[in-house]
Amino acid sequence: MLSKEDTRRLAQLERQLRRDDPDFCARMGGGNFSVSSTTRPPLPLFIVAAVIAVAAIVLGAVGWWIAASIVAVWTVITLGAAVYRLRKQRAEKAFRQA
Repeated sequence: MLSKEDTRRLAQLERQLRRDDPDFCARMGGGNFSVSSTTRPPLPLFIVAAVIAVAAIVLGAVGWWIAASIVAVWTVITLGAAVYRLRKQRAEKAFRQA
């Protein structure tokens, strides 16, 4: 197991190598640095959040308030996951361009 200092230094070397030669990292990283896995936006999560939001509205219109509130919380959690993935993707893209 690496010490904290060794882990920090290794991470620093990895970041430097990613900046200096991203093609090499993509070839040697076994897919860890591939662009294709991070370039796809989290569109399915946004669609799922929209469908769940519609379900919450329908449940609220029917009068099932407890179920509607539970589904609304589920919508917020799903939307939060989508936004988190989108922000993470944009940060990684900015990091690669730097």
